[in-house]
Amino acid sequence: MERSQIDAVIERITSTEDPSKGSARVKEIVNRLTRDLFYAIEDLDIQPEEIWHAVDWMTNTGRSNEWGLVAAGLGLEHFLDLRMDEAEAKAGITGGTPRTIEGPLYVPGAPESVGYAELETEPEVGAERLYMQGQVKDQDGTPIPNAKVEVWHCNLKGMYSIFDTSQPPYNLRRSIITDAEGKYKFKSFLPVGYSCPPGGSTDQLLNALGRHGSRPAHIHFFVTAPGHRKLTTQINIEGDPLIWDDFAFATREDLVPHITRYSASEAKEKFGIDEPFASINFDFEVHKEKEGVFAAEIERTHGPR
Repeated sequence: MERSQIDAVIERITSTEDPSKGSARVKEIVNRLTRDLFYAIEDLDIQPEEIWHAVDWMTNTGRSNEWGLVAAGLGLEHFLDLRMDEAEAKAGITGGTPRTIEGPLYVPGAPESVGYAELETEPEVGAERLYMQGQVKDQDGTPIPNAKVEVWHCNLKGMYSIFDTSQPPYNLRRSIITDAEGKYKFKSFLPVGYSCPPGGSTDQLLNALGRHGSRPAHIHFFVTAPGHRKLTTQINIEGDPLIWDDFAFATREDLVPHITRYSASEAKEKFGIDEPFASINFDFEVHKEKEGVFAAEIERTHGPR
């Protein structure tokens, strides 16, 4: 078909719209995407069977609640981050802790404490203990008291509480309010990397693309403070072989902090801790809010659907 013929089909479809009804923004987006899809079908000679296989795949993706993984795996969520970076840079907001993807596994309402938290509701047997600490600061280096540091990560099976009902609710999920010096600290363990569900929709798509569906070990964070822009980020665990081969494209410079390890004797002598542990020092630098810039608080659905 010629482009003019495809455009005529689009025109026939859009002519059924009532200008006084519906959403102008939805119309604009849907009609653009429909036109691009029709062009792609013609340009790539996509066959009816391929279309209906895709419809089945999308239906199954929704049933298994994997659209969040698909968005990450296709690089869509990373692309949105890059667009937000560019918009902030044009508004004069640069530097600070890099943002990176939220992912689909945050759940609000984690237990809250001041200054310090232990993330494990249920101790993880055989894990390497971790203490992570630092400050929340503004772009001038001024500590921010009463900032909220929300932290979450998976267990050694690569599973997240709430989504994994075998774990206690909010296991490995906490909210820490920084102290008067803007400091936070938590105890947990070094998590592992994980892969998307074997045989699931994301796995099927990535296999068809000749890609893997695995992530390096990481820990997620939201950092918020009154008058400051929300930071959505995560750190990777140093030494993980997939740090620069993350299927979700989430690794960014300055988000791979060094790990210092202490033996049992060093832990006891220097810190009074009765076991060996790993330590990460990491400061979060957030930006003051600025008028005329998009909201860094992204409205989206959280938790199991």
